[in-house]
Amino acid sequence: MSVLERKKPKADLHKYYRINLQIGLIVTLIFLITAFRVNWQPGSDFEIVEREQEIIEMEEIIQTEQEVTPPPPPRPPSPEPVPDDEIIEDMFFDLDTEADLDAPLDMPPPPPPDDDEEEEMEIFTVVEDMPELIGGMDAIYEVLHYPEIAIQAGIEGRVIVQFVIDVNGQVTDPHVVRGIGGGCDEAALEAVKQVEFTPGRQRGRAVRVRYTLPITFRLN
Repeated sequence: MSVLERKKPKADLHKYYRINLQIGLIVTLIFLITAFRVNWQPGSDFEIVEREQEIIEMEEIIQTEQEVTPPPPPRPPSPEPVPDDEIIEDMFFDLDTEADLDAPLDMPPPPPPDDDEEEEMEIFTVVEDMPELIGGMDAIYEVLHYPEIAIQAGIEGRVIVQFVIDVNGQVTDPHVVRGIGGGCDEAALEAVKQVEFTPGRQRGRAVRVRYTLPITFRLN
């Protein structure tokens, strides 16, 4: 008969393994708690005090917007001093004189417009009796000088001169409207200044007339 067979049922500890384990854990836990609670040093008042944790409250910071203030307006310019010489003295008006405001003002009537003066100042382009060149175009060519430069260069053509004939038939304000150069323009102006016209007439009166005259330069 073996040893296992000789065991008694009461001696089998496997049945009570869990209970014994739980009892051992409880006894160990009680021992540890007692060891931490008991003061082992005589005369010392050592106590474990649990420190309360400080609670820090975080305040929410509100972000503020910075206001941009506009720049101050510019200062007005200081007034410039005025010299004493430029100060205008106060003028004294004597208003004590009696005046009849209802009386009509004795003012002379304006002079009537003089038609003769207006006609003399006005320059006509077309009148009833147009001016006529005294002696015809032959009078122009008699005093016309063909420039030597134009002859050597072979310049030919027509120079148109415009001028005003006054009430006496004299040529005034002559100028070249279209020229050909080579000195011919200046020669045409000099020839026109030396001739005379019969004055133009409007309603029987001599008036100023703007006249245009072509002068031809041609080599023989």
